[in-house]
Amino acid sequence: MKEIAMRGKTRKTTTLFVTLAAGGALTLTACGGDGGSGSGDRKASGAKAPAWPSASSSGQPGAQGGSDSMDLTLRSGTARQHNAPRMTGDWANPPGKPATRSVQRSWVQLSASRAGNLDPVVVNGAGFTLYRFDKDTASPSKSTCAGACATTWPPVLVNPGGKVFVDGVRPSDVGVVARADGTRQVTIGGWPVYRFAKDLKPGDTNGQGVGGTWFGVTPTGQKAGQRGGGAGTGGGQQTDPATSAVLFDEPGFSDDGPSQGVAGPGCRNVARPKVTSSVSADGSLRLWSGRDCTGQSKTIKGDVADLSRIGFDNKLVSVRFG
Repeated sequence: MKEIAMRGKTRKTTTLFVTLAAGGALTLTACGGDGGSGSGDRKASGAKAPAWPSASSSGQPGAQGGSDSMDLTLRSGTARQHNAPRMTGDWANPPGKPATRSVQRSWVQLSASRAGNLDPVVVNGAGFTLYRFDKDTASPSKSTCAGACATTWPPVLVNPGGKVFVDGVRPSDVGVVARADGTRQVTIGGWPVYRFAKDLKPGDTNGQGVGGTWFGVTPTGQKAGQRGGGAGTGGGQQTDPATSAVLFDEPGFSDDGPSQGVAGPGCRNVARPKVTSSVSADGSLRLWSGRDCTGQSKTIKGDVADLSRIGFDNKLVSVRFG
């Protein structure tokens, strides 16, 4: 059952409830609350957010077996917007010189984007495509790629206490899983995510479909470029009808601004019309520009991170489920 968070115009903070599942996966669930500093941090423990490390810091493998050792800070937006230092995190390896080994970083970025023919697909802070592996599992989260596999497909690793910048990816879909060597790999929708060593510049998708088991990862953890695997309005995807949706005033599902929930069945007028810039939905639904499902309309299939891309920014007045 999908939980709908209702938010008003007042400033909000977001608390992440942490669940350590079987296999070492850390599940993060966002919940709103009044008051707070409005700093944009989403923390997976009560510890103070760490200061930026030096550019040479690569981190040590995280301890296993407890949420206190697997704390994580999520921030809405990009590393650039948060003034991350140069040559740290995802920027430690410049374009044309991708990582040839797996190193835990002080921060990583997960951005919903387009790369090659994949739209949407998640890229890192340097613009490199991220992938998932069919031989892994999402429930519980588990990576089966190690040794030579992890050289070709470097796992996306983050330090204990590190930051994950989320841009068009829901914080509740982001987590980490402990690998056999003690490092912590980022997950999306429960799926461990990787780079591909043969992607040499931002936007490359040379790993798509390799061995019939490697695929770009969508913002919800599905396979990019597959029927039913993405989100939005294109691709001829087959998606079950939605039963609920969260409507965000800001693009990219940002928790820094207000949001409102709406649930079916049938046609529903929204409480605050003409303010929605992104939609998170559990299936397909139809958006309308007038009350009682009248006026201009658009059908979407799953999450849409920026309604301006389909000409529906700040137009939504009602939605139809089913």
